[in-house]
Amino acid sequence: MKRRNFIQKAALSTGAITMGSGLSYASTPTHPKASNKFKLKYAPHLGMFEHHAGKDPIDQLNFMADQGFTAFEDNKMRTRDVTLQEKMAQTMQKRGIEMGVFVAVFLKEGHVASGDPEKRKAFLAHCKESVEVAKRVNAKWMTVVPGNLAPKIKKGYQQAHVVETLKQASTIFEPHGLTMVLEPLNFFNHPGAFLTDSPQAYDICKAVDSPSCKILFDIYHQQIQEGNLLPNMEACWDEIAYIQMGDNPGRNEPTTGEINYWNILKFIHEKNYNGILGMEHGNSRPGKEGEQAVIDAYKSVDSFAC
Repeated sequence: MKRRNFIQKAALSTGAITMGSGLSYASTPTHPKASNKFKLKYAPHLGMFEHHAGKDPIDQLNFMADQGFTAFEDNKMRTRDVTLQEKMAQTMQKRGIEMGVFVAVFLKEGHVASGDPEKRKAFLAHCKESVEVAKRVNAKWMTVVPGNLAPKIKKGYQQAHVVETLKQASTIFEPHGLTMVLEPLNFFNHPGAFLTDSPQAYDICKAVDSPSCKILFDIYHQQIQEGNLLPNMEACWDEIAYIQMGDNPGRNEPTTGEINYWNILKFIHEKNYNGILGMEHGNSRPGKEGEQAVIDAYKSVDSFAC
């Protein structure tokens, strides 16, 4: 189960965790007042600021809070050591950081569109495992990707298989007040993916008909896949529970590509969106300079007129 390269790199870079170092960023007895005050809940991920904060995840969380970020997402959270999950949760609670998504299920080779009972069983097992993780880290949302297209099976049957699987998954999450968010993926980065655009995700969510099955609208993916971003967000707004960001081309911070994030964030703000916007992208430049460029980019696009 692999995620994108920049997330993978970030996870590897934080694999060797140094707890209790006397020189660590987190060892500072008091933390400075947040240097920025953002209108929206932007969520960085581990590795995004490690040149400033070091490799320790706790130090990185504290640095994010000091920069004014009030949310965080971690695709690899489900597979992290329980002790680290608990320590990260304590730090987030202390620093006023809201936990965003982690990946519950991200299928690529295996797929539930085929209707294969064993693949459905494996999918649902991941969902069950994710409930305890979500409770441990105070997460409300989990990313779910149902996998690739099933060869030799008509698209309508594939959709029915996916809907049935998601209905069963919803019964796992509903009693706990948790929401799986379905992420449509673009054809360029994920050729062969079953779920690719927002109307399809909207149709599936309406068919599943559960508060535990909603849409993750990734602006980067949908710019490539379908464009027409604001009308498409408007059309499926009642099923969107989570948003992710990244500019195109390059999948780096806003202001580095073609997407007008000032207008998009103004639209989102005017919709009274109180959810999280995951910063699921890389840094356009290396080192501390690149990390500062990310912070400056968010200060810039967050300056939209209310």
